Amino acid sequence: MSYDLEQENKEILARYKDLISNTYRTLDEENNKLIRKAFDIALDAHKDQRRKSGEPYIYHPIAVAKIVATEIGLGATSIACALLHDVIEDSDYTYEDLKKIFGEKIANIVNGLTKISIMNHQNISVQSENYRKLLLTLSEDFRVILIKIADRLHNMRTLESMAPDKQKKIASETVYIYAPMAHRLGLYNIKSELEDLSLKYNNPEVYNEITEKLELAKESRERYIEEFKTEVSERLREEGLNFKIKGRAKAISSIYRKMLKQGVSFEEVFDNYAIRIIYKSDAKNEKFLAWKIYSIVTDVYHSNPSRMRDWITQPRSTGYESLHLTVLGPDKKWIEVQIRSERMDEIAEKGVAAHYKYKEGYKQSSDDRNFEKWVTEIREVLEQQQNLSTSELLDNIKLNLYSKEVFVFTPKGEIKILPTNATALDFAFSVHSDLGMKCLGAKINGKLVPISYVLQNGDQVDILSSQNQKPKSDWLEFVVTSKAKSKIKSYLNSQKNQLVEEGKEILQRKLRHAKINFNDEEINKLQKFFNLKSSQELFLKFQSNELDVSSLRKYIESKNVFNNLLSRFRKSPSKNVQFEESKEQNLDMIVFGKDEEKLNYTYAKCCTVIPGDKIFGFITISDGIKVHSDNCPNAINLRAQYDYRVIPAKWVNAESFKNRVKIEIEGLDRMGMINDITTVISGSMGMDMKSMSIESNNGVFTGNINLEVKNKGQLEETFKKLKSINGVSRVRRVQS
Repeated sequence: MSYDLEQENKEILARYKDLISNTYRTLDEENNKLIRKAFDIALDAHKDQRRKSGEPYIYHPIAVAKIVATEIGLGATSIACALLHDVIEDSDYTYEDLKKIFGEKIANIVNGLTKISIMNHQNISVQSENYRKLLLTLSEDFRVILIKIADRLHNMRTLESMAPDKQKKIASETVYIYAPMAHRLGLYNIKSELEDLSLKYNNPEVYNEITEKLELAKESRERYIEEFKTEVSERLREEGLNFKIKGRAKAISSIYRKMLKQGVSFEEVFDNYAIRIIYKSDAKNEKFLAWKIYSIVTDVYHSNPSRMRDWITQPRSTGYESLHLTVLGPDKKWIEVQIRSERMDEIAEKGVAAHYKYKEGYKQSSDDRNFEKWVTEIREVLEQQQNLSTSELLDNIKLNLYSKEVFVFTPKGEIKILPTNATALDFAFSVHSDLGMKCLGAKINGKLVPISYVLQNGDQVDILSSQNQKPKSDWLEFVVTSKAKSKIKSYLNSQKNQLVEEGKEILQRKLRHAKINFNDEEINKLQKFFNLKSSQELFLKFQSNELDVSSLRKYIESKNVFNNLLSRFRKSPSKNVQFEESKEQNLDMIVFGKDEEKLNYTYAKCCTVIPGDKIFGFITISDGIKVHSDNCPNAINLRAQYDYRVIPAKWVNAESFKNRVKIEIEGLDRMGMINDITTVISGSMGMDMKSMSIESNNGVFTGNINLEVKNKGQLEETFKKLKSINGVSRVRRVQS
């Protein structure tokens, strides 16, 4: 392929100038020289490299640097690191080279980013340890995680040039790991965009449908917002306030979550856009003006008290501050209104990076401490939970990433922020680990309660302890914070370490006799095969003789089958290889891989698959190939954690297959309704109805119907006809 190098050089320079135009007003000459030097090194390092799209590779680091500068709001050091983030990995420049040119700080940040990139390319079977290292690296310097999020955001924005299977893998990993991190760092816009772009590639039909409907509703939405502005602005100006009002559609992924959670259509989501009032203020009058604006808005429009959220009096642990209220606006439609100062808005937009800009004159120190406390807790979890699988480790981290919060008080009146559903025992561990380990009970507002008591907003908590108290395994059933869980598990694990070591030695001997290497990868495979949660559990079962030589023999047999399957899809198999077809299965239904091979398979139990659905195969360790729907609730986790075991799959002869599907139908009850429904299903569509249950309450009916469906097209046509029945308001397929 030929390239117009002269034109490309002009474009590179134009993109660099665009980056600088966003920084020169805020940075001095020395900092701008630093950015220029980083650009020159990056340009040299990537001069012969191109992206999958064919563009010069240097476009990518320039774009990442621009996100870092404008969307996150970081300074010259971070912008330089963003320009250099792929230099060590992709060129002859070394850590020592960057250290000599830029100093230790920049070299360390770039090196941290390089470690993450290398981890992402390694074999996923050791991913648990990789992600532990990744998260430890991120928590060493905030800038590493912020630049990595910017890098991932640009990769998601330019994902079109990747192969479909790579798109799904990267999109799944993004929504699984990077979106929660962006959320916890207060980068709400970036978090929403990452989730939206992940939805675009994981579920394009839903994404496109919501996008189109938002575009169709754009004109009426803008008209509605203008009417709100007109009515409220006049009152705000009368009070001499300096403000601006803007409206926005809510994130596509957020709307989709509401549709799923509430079981409603797009049209039934009543607050799919919001209005934001942003006002100028000095530090002294900031809270006063927020409540003044709140008073004016609620004078003009009726508010819904149950949906009021005050994150100004007590900011969220991410540092987010805002007043949220829901009002019955123009045309008597409910709409969310957010009230915040310019400072609050910048922190809401740019998260932790904006905190340090406002340290002088504003009381931000408590929020900084909250964030630093979170980082400390993440490190404790990572360092103490050495035997967790990847999914368990990430689930524990995400307890702290996405959880909502409850505010309680110590006996001295200090505020503690804990996740919703936290217990008195969680509170004890949050005060001090030793207090948690010796916790007997608590006094809540002066009343004695057990350690399992679930804390409520405003509770005053006084912990009772005893030197004789020791952690018990049932404590894990009601604590929710990762710190409490990790401390309790650490104690309980210490009690059985000796037994674990004995079991480890037994297993080592047995593997040596079977001529199998004893290493982390093999232990992970054994753990998965025996369906165990940790390697400790594996060693304990060999120590107690629950697992023995005969158990190991079964594993070795299945291992040979698994390796044969895996090797076929990691190499280019020759066309003349013949596979023995099972007589018990209709193998011409689904074929696998690029060469569309016929292999034995079974359907996964976590989703309902019918011919016509988009599907993929997953190679299990003990059960061969399992077929999943692309919309399976486990699809994202499988692609994010075990992409090397995911194989393409497609239908060959869908028309000859029948499968059972459950549908849910709702509407207004009337005489003849059941007859009309059965006429559509059994009459015009000629489908076999296996069961039907209808309940009517106050004129509204709900029903569940089990059908035998030939293919997706038949199901969609049935839905269309059912929705056209007079009185039917909703029809949807229920995943088993």
